[in-house]
Amino acid sequence: MTERDTRSVTTLRDLPRTIEPKADLWPQIEAQIARRDTVRAAVAAGGARRGAAPPLRWLAAAAMVGCVAVGVWIGRSVLPGAGSAPPLAQAARPVPATVPTAWVTDPRYQRQHEELMRSLGTQLATLPPASRAKVVASLATIRQAKQDIESALGKDPGNALLQELLVNTYQDEMRVLTDVREASDAGKGI
Repeated sequence: MTERDTRSVTTLRDLPRTIEPKADLWPQIEAQIARRDTVRAAVAAGGARRGAAPPLRWLAAAAMVGCVAVGVWIGRSVLPGAGSAPPLAQAARPVPATVPTAWVTDPRYQRQHEELMRSLGTQLATLPPASRAKVVASLATIRQAKQDIESALGKDPGNALLQELLVNTYQDEMRVLTDVREASDAGKGI
């Protein structure tokens, strides 16, 4: 080692302008390039031979097509479509003519909703006046929201956001009706 190698470097000017490698690296680099070119030529020439593995991009494309096909198959059975037939013979309630008839609710939901609506009047009578006013206002707001969403769905039946909003509104209504039942059973306000 020289004195120059052992001293500390404080600026870039202290570094040597050139450093010679200990060995010539170009023969190794050239050999690697030649091997790579040989392998590429062999793959290009023998790619059509029988039993060769398909390139990875073809496998990825096949997997994508498979995923899309499964998604379409699942989507057709879950979401309502403009041209699909209704899964149930009866609709949950009268719907505007512009809403597709494929949007049908679950029979369990229908039964539970009808039962809660039948008992709503007697349950409201047991609530304090302030709670009763809250419940009536909440149900009126929910009914108006359902009508607005159904009207918008009639104009754009494929809108997934509107469909989700309608389901959420159904759930909100069921929560209010269930809370009224629980509050009236316990004899307390909401």
